[in-house]
Amino acid sequence: MSSSCPSPLAGIRDVLVGTAIEGEREEASSAIGYGLTLAKTAGAHLTVQSASWRLSGDDAWLGAFDVEGVSILDRRLDALAHSIAERSAADAAQAGVVCTWDAPNLPYPEIVSRLAACARLHDLTVLDIGARTYDLDREMIQKALFDSGRPVIAVPPGHDAFVARRIIVAWDGSAQAARAANDALPFLRAAEAVEIVSVGTEAESHASLPGAEFAPHLARHGVAVTVNDLPQRDSVAATLRSQAGLFRADMIVMGAYRHSPTREYFFGGVTRSFLRGSPAPLFLAR
Repeated sequence: MSSSCPSPLAGIRDVLVGTAIEGEREEASSAIGYGLTLAKTAGAHLTVQSASWRLSGDDAWLGAFDVEGVSILDRRLDALAHSIAERSAADAAQAGVVCTWDAPNLPYPEIVSRLAACARLHDLTVLDIGARTYDLDREMIQKALFDSGRPVIAVPPGHDAFVARRIIVAWDGSAQAARAANDALPFLRAAEAVEIVSVGTEAESHASLPGAEFAPHLARHGVAVTVNDLPQRDSVAATLRSQAGLFRADMIVMGAYRHSPTREYFFGGVTRSFLRGSPAPLFLAR
């Protein structure tokens, strides 16, 4: 009598996908397709929150609109958010995934707060990496990371389906990196190849091998892991981005916002750099 082994992702029971409608033209969301295929792979429940930005007189750019014009625009954005949610639920049903959805129409601050509160009730949250320099997508990622206590997968454009055969773990010895690697263990165990990447100056590399020190911990959890300690020739972010391409990484695991977002804004930061553009989906935890 044979018994089947549970999926390595069986511990993931519910996945939240969040989107926000900011304009009248629908923008493609890679997070929805990624979250749906991840939920299907894990046998998890899917929740889709498709929010629309309720406009108000406090939004300065609305100066050219009268009250009636704002009301019409609000209704259009709300209808678009509902359409996206309903279509996502239909796609989930066709794929055999149990899905619930919500399409709140809220002022800007409440959109991100509601998303973060909902994220606390799910194993992980899947969000888009927006194409603009500053947008609501990036604000939702930051709020979810700081306020939910749950990991976030940030999905760049073009990654519409979940794949995690080859994973890079960005390791700097920080508490955030340790948290991210621990939260990502289901994905690391299921991967075909995992590479711990540490980036430092030559002096730092000679002084210690933080990646090599961390590798036995992952190996004891059944992760097929290798270590690559790289000298920092450019920025840390540029070195990691280059290695992710060479490794053909499907996912990058990293601790998010080792410094405060304000400090990262003024002094740079790996998280901020990758949220402006990543070669693969980011598994982020803090």
